[in-house]
Amino acid sequence: MDYEVVIGCEVHVELKTKTKIFCNCPTEFGGEPNTHVCPVCLGLPGTLPVLNKKVLEYAIKAGLAMNCEIAHFSKFDRKNYFYPDLTKAYQISQFDLPICKNGYIDIETSQGAKRIGITRIHMEEDAGKLVHQGATITTSDGSLADYNRAGVPLIEIVSEPDMRGAEDVMAFLTNLKAIIEYTGVSDARMEQGSLRCDVNLSLRPVGQKEFGTRAEIKNLNSFRAVERVVKYEIERQTDILENGGKVVQETRTWDDGKGITLSLRSKEDSDEYRYFPDPDLTPIIVTDEYIEELRASLPELPQVKRRRMIEEDGLPEYDAGVITASKALADFYDGVRAHYDDAKKISNWIMVELLAKVNAEGIELSDVKIQPEQMAALLKLVDSGDISGKIAKKVFAEMFATGKDAEVIIKEQGLVQISDEGALKEMVSAVVEANPKSVEDYKAGKKKAMGFLVGQIMKASKGQANPTVINKLLTEKLDSM
Repeated sequence: MDYEVVIGCEVHVELKTKTKIFCNCPTEFGGEPNTHVCPVCLGLPGTLPVLNKKVLEYAIKAGLAMNCEIAHFSKFDRKNYFYPDLTKAYQISQFDLPICKNGYIDIETSQGAKRIGITRIHMEEDAGKLVHQGATITTSDGSLADYNRAGVPLIEIVSEPDMRGAEDVMAFLTNLKAIIEYTGVSDARMEQGSLRCDVNLSLRPVGQKEFGTRAEIKNLNSFRAVERVVKYEIERQTDILENGGKVVQETRTWDDGKGITLSLRSKEDSDEYRYFPDPDLTPIIVTDEYIEELRASLPELPQVKRRRMIEEDGLPEYDAGVITASKALADFYDGVRAHYDDAKKISNWIMVELLAKVNAEGIELSDVKIQPEQMAALLKLVDSGDISGKIAKKVFAEMFATGKDAEVIIKEQGLVQISDEGALKEMVSAVVEANPKSVEDYKAGKKKAMGFLVGQIMKASKGQANPTVINKLLTEKLDSM
């Protein structure tokens, strides 16, 4: 039997506020365990939460960026569950009246354009972190609780089950992450836990309208893990169904080392959480004026920026897609573009040279030492003939490592391109005299010999000879013989 994959995602985004959602404790990443806590975020008796207004602002901005309807009236609810990551045995979240609903994100896949619905975006507090004493929760003898993260503000973005495979999921998450970064509501760093994804996946026979039984895989903190989970769960559930079994509705965890999902607990339905309105927090009233004020404050979003780069700068769709997938990368491109006109050359250097070194070093673009105006100056030096493209790559590597200006590196290392015909004529003559066989090959019509001779001249000049001048002089020399 052929099965159709049905996938929805729940994405938790840690908001970039200075303090927690209901108290003044800091939200900064790290710190000694249980030092960023107070009676409010620990839920001690006699304390009252007060909503951080910045959380509301960020939630609305995210909703607007994802084409959501913004609720004029919403409220907070208590989600009751007993688990050691929350000391008060409930989480303050939103249930039936979320701040945002009915949005969408457009994606591009090999199958064409597709729209992924956003069911809702709601505000909530994060739970604490359990530090397991083994490789995974299922293999640990015990766990330690760090409540620094408890009360850190989150938005949970719940998609419709509109995705049909790993490619859809990856495109959705890539676009969502970019939108979040562009709005400035979060740094969306998965490695630090500020963006985490739960995948809900089920299978159904092709043509069937009813959904199959889903499994939820929790707290995936890398795109690679999400992709591997989707592929593994499709195989696991397919095997169960083809062997006459039934998929169990449950929450599963991902063992990255083994490359498998493991059963964690039975999956609760909403009624099992016994939601009720939080009596300590007043309902949230949002005016049209406030919504429009926030809408006007939104920056140029990825799709708009991508279209501008294609239509105004003449970039290919692929280049524009790669660059706009990261706000930091798009900002870097715009910074170079402000000082240099050739958009395609900028994109080539960013995608080939810059990204290669960023990925090799395993660093964030924000940690790169090169400034946009420095790259623009380097490209101008190539255009003017002061250095060759080959030398420029060498200079760029040094700029990446040190942050020095291109001109400083060129001067320090004596890398100025040689364009003087008098000096180059001597090199050409010496190489021609030293390689009579290649000269004869050229005369016999073997054009590859020309490339060999040019390479020898470049070697003799330590890569500093102007290739255009060399080709001209060499052609003249050979044709005169």
